[in-house]
Amino acid sequence: MASDLEIADLKQPIEVLSLYPKHNFTMQSFYETRINRDPTRPFIVFRNKTWTWAAFRDRILQTARMLAAKGIRKGDRVGVMATNSDGHILLLFALARLRAILVPVNPEFGVDEARYVLNHAGVSAVACSEETLNIATEACNVIKPALWFFMLGDRSDNVPGLDELLTGVPDIPLPDDVSSDDTCVIVYTSGTTGFPKGVMHSQRTFCLSGERHLERGYLQDDGRQFCVLPMFHINALFYSVASTVAAGASMVIAPRFSASEFWKLATETGATQVNLIMAASTILARRPRSEFVPNHRLQIVVGAPVTKEGAAVFMEEFGVKKMVEGFGMTEVPGAFGVPVIGPQTMGSMGKPGLHPDRSMKWTEARVVDDEGRNVPDEQEGELWIRIPTIMQGYYKDVEQTTAAFQDGWFKTGDLVRRGADGNYAFVARKKDIIRRRGENIAGLEIDRIIAAHPAVSEVGAIGVKADIGEEEVLVAIVPKPGASLTPEEIKIWCSERLVAFKVPRYVTFVDSLPHTPTHKVAKHILKKDSTLLERAVDLHAPQKA
Repeated sequence: MASDLEIADLKQPIEVLSLYPKHNFTMQSFYETRINRDPTRPFIVFRNKTWTWAAFRDRILQTARMLAAKGIRKGDRVGVMATNSDGHILLLFALARLRAILVPVNPEFGVDEARYVLNHAGVSAVACSEETLNIATEACNVIKPALWFFMLGDRSDNVPGLDELLTGVPDIPLPDDVSSDDTCVIVYTSGTTGFPKGVMHSQRTFCLSGERHLERGYLQDDGRQFCVLPMFHINALFYSVASTVAAGASMVIAPRFSASEFWKLATETGATQVNLIMAASTILARRPRSEFVPNHRLQIVVGAPVTKEGAAVFMEEFGVKKMVEGFGMTEVPGAFGVPVIGPQTMGSMGKPGLHPDRSMKWTEARVVDDEGRNVPDEQEGELWIRIPTIMQGYYKDVEQTTAAFQDGWFKTGDLVRRGADGNYAFVARKKDIIRRRGENIAGLEIDRIIAAHPAVSEVGAIGVKADIGEEEVLVAIVPKPGASLTPEEIKIWCSERLVAFKVPRYVTFVDSLPHTPTHKVAKHILKKDSTLLERAVDLHAPQKA
């Protein structure tokens, strides 16, 4: 396992930023200041193509002129519903150059989900991949006036490809009044109830998030970021993409996360860093070791949360030097982090984040009770945050935006504990708290305990109405294929690891669980399924002789 001394040999984040001139926090300036050191060095590697920094800059300007010729203006929204590609980054920067806005859409969405996002955002055009074209066009058939579509790849029937549209683009002037406060992206959150909310971020917060992520991940100017998380999510855009630009580094793009191909692609492309979510790191830790390629160059894995299993496997078996975690939300990216150098507390959100430039104020955090009063260390409360990367608000939703803030503080809806050492620990979403017998139970805690059972593939714990007031705990469990598992075994397993009031009363075995676009169990959907309780085994019922 690598020592902190080896990591300390890397350039400090402020040293990396100091390699480049100051920028004005527009995305054009952010990108341009990174080119001059060496315009011919690689910026993006996607499939069999490598873009240099200079060539991609030319492509951005060409794309911006094409979009302008098509009528895209300041404030217009353009959707992209496709698997990861260089096209996402191209459109993000080209639209920003026009003061227009990218709306990334989950390529796994069905017609109804895509229709809501694209209609709510009021997009003027949609970029698609071959897998999404039919769903996107059907989803938009109710939108008037009719949209225009294009492919990020080759032409499909009567829908032109991007390369085709960029042929013979007129040399028209581009806006000279781009502002760092212009909205550059609307990212729709999966939410816990109701419809998704469109989180608006400015060009300034994109640039700041990239700089902040250098502190969290220590990406070097000669490093290679490996982007495997989906680009409809804030993680890929504001951490992977933005930090690559901040460092003046290179990026390897995978169309989607593939556990079986992960190590092969990482090794072939010389990737040095990757951002993962827990589901992805857990999958990799449990995959056949025959897929692992030992001569990779990955040094740092940034993820949240990091489990003991994941950290042990990645650092001891896979030879990764550091596995660091942190905390952020679509609304407040880059809020917390565990330091790359120094002691690390496993399972911690870390401390309030810092910018590489220590003169720049970053995360301010409070832990409060239901009345908004600060609570002492080690006591559970809701996390409130102030940070320079805070969202501009929810698109076309003044009511939800107003409700999310109090006196300038963003109310995260997350329950946390602040330790005496200044580290914060995540407890649960407030809406994932089950109230039973006068006690609060974090559904996430039950999920974690049951998920550790060798016969369990996935689990979701929810509260269901109790016979007399409050709630009872129901767990919906997907057993591993071929595994033999009974409700009584779950009861025994939990009883040995949890206090009595946290042990589930109801157990329901299911074939699958619903998920949010970021692969978390969609508990708000589970709670709407009344058949779960009807099918459940009641562990409090008298046992048959």
